[in-house]
Amino acid sequence: MLKLYHELPLNEAGTDEAGRGCLAGPVTAAAVILPKGFTNNVLDDSKLLSHRKRDLLRPIIESECTAYGVAHIFPEKIDEINILNASILAMHKAIEKLKTTPKFIIVDGNRFKPFKDIPHECIIKGDGKYMNIAAASVLAKTYRDAYMDVLHEEFPMYNWKKNKGYPTKEHREAIRKYGITKYHRMSFRLLPNQLGKDL
Repeated sequence: MLKLYHELPLNEAGTDEAGRGCLAGPVTAAAVILPKGFTNNVLDDSKLLSHRKRDLLRPIIESECTAYGVAHIFPEKIDEINILNASILAMHKAIEKLKTTPKFIIVDGNRFKPFKDIPHECIIKGDGKYMNIAAASVLAKTYRDAYMDVLHEEFPMYNWKKNKGYPTKEHREAIRKYGITKYHRMSFRLLPNQLGKDL
């Protein structure tokens, strides 16, 4: 059963990102503050949930949380500052969108940069331990998936509706066949035998 990091009533935000390992599309982060006493038996690390369960959880999280924010960082910025910095920037922007300022931030993973003067804690596999990080992981994943579904309509040959921009065999074959788009991350190794940025 997931729990809150602080048992005392405290505005504690959990934050997580989705799409860090993708070849195309944004990296997306969410931040969520849950009320004291919040429980949900379905909520878990978004990677362990089915597409259907994530879609069911999203409106529940949005309606029952104290506050939430979601932010995309797009490929041009990812290429400029690298994916780690872009992931942290996305989390900062998601926290900025919270209507309530958190007193503490817990972050999935092991890397973060201080946000203003709010204390934080990095927690490896935190999305499988704490409810607010799990909730953030669900929002980040569902918002990013929805965005990739829209991009799929523009470039259906990459099948982003299914692979969401991740480096599947099908996605790499499409890059080989059709080349790259404005939504691809040029700083990433888009093909296994790629040298530099020559595509």
